[in-house]
Amino acid sequence: MPVRHRLLPMTQETDLDAVIRRRIRGLRLARGWTLDALSARCRISPSNLSRIETGHRRIALDQLVPIARALDTTLDQLVESADDEDVVIRPQPCHEHGLTSWLLSRERSPHGVTAAKLRITPERPTGADHLKVHPGREWFTVLSGTARLQLGERVILVAAGEAAEFSTMTPHAVGAHEGPVEILSILDHNGERAHLPVA
Repeated sequence: MPVRHRLLPMTQETDLDAVIRRRIRGLRLARGWTLDALSARCRISPSNLSRIETGHRRIALDQLVPIARALDTTLDQLVESADDEDVVIRPQPCHEHGLTSWLLSRERSPHGVTAAKLRITPERPTGADHLKVHPGREWFTVLSGTARLQLGERVILVAAGEAAEFSTMTPHAVGAHEGPVEILSILDHNGERAHLPVA
């Protein structure tokens, strides 16, 4: 008989316990599944699933794994903390000559995108020797000032409130035009490596 590993005891309902129960129920309902439908996918009886969702049964690790798999999520995502620390990002500035960047993403994912705030001053070099080329696309919007976007031989001024999107296979550089510029940028992994200072 398998040993049941207690994750959270039934008699001590915690905030995380309640969050996990709401996530299970919310993911099930979002898929339009009844308890019977989820039961067929995770091989836990509908009555046990109901008691798990309502807090009348303790949550065991050996139950969460098949539930997470059936709901097309991971155990880590199902049990991750709901603290503000998992929501609020407090970026630290990273400085390079003429560039200050604030990483706004939770972590640097090799398959995802990176959001960053950049403050560029006219001291940042943007000549032909500093043009970058890499696979992918980039997008940015100007928060304040005017950005100088160089795409190959073209120079495009992007004012506050405007946005730019372009293929990064074109040699490119973003600089400041007549004073500092602040932009919000979304980069793929290649763009992040090419344009953000290493913290």
